[in-house]
Amino acid sequence: MLDFAIFAVTFLTALLVAIIWLYPSSKKVTSIPGLDPSTTEDGNLSDIARAGSLHEFLVSAHEQYGPITGFWWGQVYVVSIASSDLFKQHSAVFDRPCELFKLFEPMIGPLSIQFANGADGRKRRQYYDRAFEHEKLQTYFESFQKVAKTVEKKWAQKGEQDHIPLCEDMYSFAIKAALLVLMGESFQDDKLVLSIRNAYDKAWSEMEHRLTDPVIPDESSPRMKQFNEAKKYLHNTIQKVVEHRKEHNLKKQGQLLIDEILELSTSEEQTVSDALTYLVGSFHTTANLLSWCIYFLATHKDVQEKVYKEVKKVLGDEGSVSDTNYGQLSYMNQVLNETLRCAVVAPWGARVQDFDSELGGHKIPKSTPVIHAFGVVLQDAKLWPLPNKFDPDRFSAANSKNRSSFAFSPFGFAGKRKCPGHKFSYLESTVLLATLIRKYNISLLDDQVVQPVYGLVTHPQEEIWVKISKRG
Repeated sequence: MLDFAIFAVTFLTALLVAIIWLYPSSKKVTSIPGLDPSTTEDGNLSDIARAGSLHEFLVSAHEQYGPITGFWWGQVYVVSIASSDLFKQHSAVFDRPCELFKLFEPMIGPLSIQFANGADGRKRRQYYDRAFEHEKLQTYFESFQKVAKTVEKKWAQKGEQDHIPLCEDMYSFAIKAALLVLMGESFQDDKLVLSIRNAYDKAWSEMEHRLTDPVIPDESSPRMKQFNEAKKYLHNTIQKVVEHRKEHNLKKQGQLLIDEILELSTSEEQTVSDALTYLVGSFHTTANLLSWCIYFLATHKDVQEKVYKEVKKVLGDEGSVSDTNYGQLSYMNQVLNETLRCAVVAPWGARVQDFDSELGGHKIPKSTPVIHAFGVVLQDAKLWPLPNKFDPDRFSAANSKNRSSFAFSPFGFAGKRKCPGHKFSYLESTVLLATLIRKYNISLLDDQVVQPVYGLVTHPQEEIWVKISKRG
């Protein structure tokens, strides 16, 4: 009888453990604290949608569970980390989890470097990174200045009561600059640049929509027709660049990014995919960085005045930003850093390993995507007191001295796969800001409320309208 009782208790205990372990609402895969799936099929995707964005979901999850937490991306278990110490532990990982970025595949194509891991991904990055080496960046200043002058001249025609569409002008600048120095085409026609922007907006909004709503509409729906037309336009634009360089024998290894891509490419599809990935990556980050930066300058006149005085001191009345004086614009650099932090321009990234590993004392099963919650760390009050306050002095030499480099990783950090254009973005942003701030005092339109949308890159919900007055 006693043996039967022991057997019964043991059996019931084992059954209870099995039920808890296997039941869909409690899929235990590691000791990491976190959320159970809300539904068997969608995991926590509905929770992400209710939060408003993945970034806002991660903020809430890390507030509740700490610097490491887990949740379900559909039926895939995902870990998220949000501390400089955990970032450091994961800093050598190169490969990206393709399933988290799969939603962008319809736009950039399955052969994009975005999905390239292992030896192929490393080789492509090694080649393409040559377009962003210091020696190449030195040659871009003149082109950036040329495009910045077109914005300055456009603004010169505005009166003090005119309303200037800030985001539109920043996108126009960033697209022209990227096409000029990376693809070899300046596209001075503003209508053409606007067409590229409109196509990008339509295609990108569809991709970001799928971050919170994985249901893909029918191919015959107006939404998909709009997306397919926009995608076709972007692909055709890249194809014209490629054909132009081939037709005029302009291809020369190491000359431009597009030439590096052509040198290594195994197919026309890969060429277009990689070129489009880099083109969009180069202008959408910079355009939003500039939009948010000028917004903060317009709403913080004391900061704008300090930038103006530094620009006047370093460049004088007519000088241009160059490789020799760029490093002297230290406060400008602080302003850009604080913009990236305060606006959370790049909220998250992700990596994956094909073997079991350990992170923060927890086992990470192989093939588990690990999200790097940059935005959570950039808004961590323990690292950044009053995190919602815009204060470029956080990045002064004295205040940065004892801060971990992993506390500020707005362009990623892991596996030598940091955003390749991070220095490129700083350079062109500095050139444009110096050009405009020296000439104009910028103000925000009265009674305007600017709300962020946290997608893969954080952008304003609506156009930001500014007005200007000429200095001196």
